[in-house]
Amino acid sequence: MALTSVWRDRHPVRSATPPDVSGEWDVVVVGAGITGLTTAALLARAGRSVLVVEARHVGAGTTGGSTAKVSVQQGTQFSRVARRHPVSVLRKYADANLEALAWVERFCRDHDVALQHRSACAYATTTAGVRSARSELEALHRAGVEKATWVDDLPLPFRVRGAVMVPDQLQLDPLDLLDALAADARAHGATIVEGARVHRVHGGHGSAPYDVVTDVGSAGAGTVVLATNMPILDRGAFFARAKPARSYGLAFRTPEQAVDGMYLSVDGPARSLRDTPAPDGSLLLVGGDGHKTGAATSEESHLDGLRQWTLGHFPDAVETHAWSAQDYVPHHALPWVGPILPGSDRLLVAGGYSKWGMTNGVAAALALAGRILDGHQQWASAFDPWSTRELAGLPASARLNASVAVELTTGWLRPLLTLGSGTVAEGVGEVRLDRVGTPTAVCRVDGVEHAVSAVCSHLGGIVRWNDAERSWDCPLHGSRFDPEGRVLEGPATCGLRRR
Repeated sequence: MALTSVWRDRHPVRSATPPDVSGEWDVVVVGAGITGLTTAALLARAGRSVLVVEARHVGAGTTGGSTAKVSVQQGTQFSRVARRHPVSVLRKYADANLEALAWVERFCRDHDVALQHRSACAYATTTAGVRSARSELEALHRAGVEKATWVDDLPLPFRVRGAVMVPDQLQLDPLDLLDALAADARAHGATIVEGARVHRVHGGHGSAPYDVVTDVGSAGAGTVVLATNMPILDRGAFFARAKPARSYGLAFRTPEQAVDGMYLSVDGPARSLRDTPAPDGSLLLVGGDGHKTGAATSEESHLDGLRQWTLGHFPDAVETHAWSAQDYVPHHALPWVGPILPGSDRLLVAGGYSKWGMTNGVAAALALAGRILDGHQQWASAFDPWSTRELAGLPASARLNASVAVELTTGWLRPLLTLGSGTVAEGVGEVRLDRVGTPTAVCRVDGVEHAVSAVCSHLGGIVRWNDAERSWDCPLHGSRFDPEGRVLEGPATCGLRRR
């Protein structure tokens, strides 16, 4: 079964007009996910000329693979922020997410986007999990989320030892929301170009416009917003501040509605549960089993683990969809929203949502639009990429980058153990040395053998085969490529050279 999210299956990609990137714009937004399209809609409503440039198609990235919980109950995220930052920052983080949640609810109401109100729960199944959940409840209360409460039990087919519950949160189909945002942006004059990958941004000196260079042309921009989760430009070294993580999703048909709430375990491996309406009832969505991108021995085994866990608790469930998505988890626990470098006030970035982009991504758009329109959100300073609060993430950054250095070395040594030149089996990929000693990535997909450079075009890591998604994944900073070497995920902007 091909990996595709239930949302993408419901929203097949429409044939787009040939991409054309040209002209002069007040703002060029790179990326058509939740942040990019919300930013574009807000700016277009305010009368700015806006161009959105998307490498693939609307929703092709993380948003289209989201579990789409719009909630301030975010597992143990609030306690993670509380351990690294003062209460004033914690409250700003809460305010940002609460404002984003309210904005999404208003927008969906005004644009007839279906959503469901649900309680959101972070549940514990172990003694250690209870301690984590209690800490999360305390952090939520310190942040001002007073309606968060403790419950001793939940209507789930397994025993829990308690949970943090926040009532009246939201769930939806994220592509319903993106389609409405795109329509709203276009209705107010924005242009959205799909199938155009940005390779570089230069210029912008003084008051001069930036030149946004894509593979189908260039556009001038007074301001550029990189809404690509991980910035596609290396200036600012955001790739060194966060861990790239892949997690998995499964959809199941069940005889009756399996859950009536949004649930997330605080114990590992993570287990996420929610329902979604379907024409013949509802589907059960199960997510989790995440890992660092490119670091799994077998990605398929993570999907299998999620399947077996689900069938153990919901034995009548029948799988309909399987997919994966990529997130970035900053070491200092907060998103980055603002200048790519100090003083670069017209080249802005947004990302690092720690798997909670449906609220943080909208909050980022509100902050970006406010900044560009000379407005202000009091909470926006908590997301400043160049605050001294970044120091809170330095120890974790140092540890991760030490492991990146080790992986860079061992990745180049690993092909020495694979000197063969034979064919590979269907669905298999391996990195080997070619006749001149160059690492080459060889795979066979749908009966066709592909050979590309195994050297990631970002910073030279050696890619690894992802057996679930049939892709080449870089374990350094999370860039991903299809069997033919085309970019699937950044920070890389160029593909792998064909051999």
